[in-house]
Amino acid sequence: MSIYELALEKVEKQIYCINEDYKKIYNYEIVDHIMKRIKSPQSIIDKMKKKNYELNYKELIENINDIAGIRVICKLRKDVYDIRDLIEELEEFKIINEKDYIKHPKKSGYTSYHLIVEVPVEFDNTTIFVKVEIQIRTLAMDFWATIEHHTKYKAKNKISKRNARKLVTYAKIINKLDEKMLDLLDSK
Repeated sequence: MSIYELALEKVEKQIYCINEDYKKIYNYEIVDHIMKRIKSPQSIIDKMKKKNYELNYKELIENINDIAGIRVICKLRKDVYDIRDLIEELEEFKIINEKDYIKHPKKSGYTSYHLIVEVPVEFDNTTIFVKVEIQIRTLAMDFWATIEHHTKYKAKNKISKRNARKLVTYAKIINKLDEKMLDLLDSK
């Protein structure tokens, strides 16, 4: 797991550098805050079983892309795409997959921008390319996703269909709020 920790530290450092450079140029902090995590071994095993992967390192390295994860929270929707573009410019990182759940929300209402990047990590005098999932979202998107995750996945009782529909409605409201905040700042 130490290679994932090293990769996560490298991504976090680069995101902070992006924020500092952006602040110097535009006098604006594009990143509000960052959260990071490494999946627990049990969570990895559960995911591999759910996806019917064999429980070995080869399957884990090839198929589990979110062992190391970093969430970049920004203020505005345009910031999400600016951060994404700045990550793409990093020569060290190779984007291997991306999903735009902002333009194409999940059925649940979830919105975010996901990147899977490969990051070079020095380990035992060898360069290893390690996958890290980067989720970029606004404060409003993060608020909704946090409540949705707690309601659907951490609750003792299963969420009712009625409440699931409410969550989708609230996601649409959050999406509109993000648009309105951008309009407000653009009209200055």
